[in-house]
Amino acid sequence: MSHLATERLRLPPAPGGLALVQDLLNTRQIGLHAFDLLGNVEGARYWLLQALDPPPDQDHWARELSDRDLVNLRALRTDIERLVSGSASAAGPVARVRLVLGSDGGLSLEPGGHGFSQFAAEIWTQVFLAQQAGTWKRLKLCHNPPCASAFYDRSKNNSGVWHDVRMCGNAVNLRASRARRREATAQPEQS
Repeated sequence: MSHLATERLRLPPAPGGLALVQDLLNTRQIGLHAFDLLGNVEGARYWLLQALDPPPDQDHWARELSDRDLVNLRALRTDIERLVSGSASAAGPVARVRLVLGSDGGLSLEPGGHGFSQFAAEIWTQVFLAQQAGTWKRLKLCHNPPCASAFYDRSKNNSGVWHDVRMCGNAVNLRASRARRREATAQPEQS
């Protein structure tokens, strides 16, 4: 399994299955250099085949991706973005997942459906598992608006707001400083 969308931004992937969710978010156009991997069917096919790394006999959906599937993939990405940013609204059931009892007595979640439905179930399963493990709150969108890349906050106190403090943090702070200086020079002095 490759994390093509995240790696192209030179970001480390989130741990475990949360890396797939992060990678889906990072398929968006980010800045001027990273184009939208879901911009067309061919790009989406390529990303899916890299992200899922399906066995050759199970890659039918990714290879036969339709325009409707592409619309659904983009909508799923938007739903996850809203959830990460804290602006998600209740939408009802989002995926079919089976609870499976393993031979060792352990329970696991198995995404149901076929094609896009199965992929969406996998994404939502990973979101659920990350929420249960307490790692979901560490998946964030960079607060630098032109960037907004998805990153996994590895800081001890979970206080990161930029995917890279040197790159995006400095840019945001510099813009804020310049705005304060402009405001200070625009206001007449009061006596």
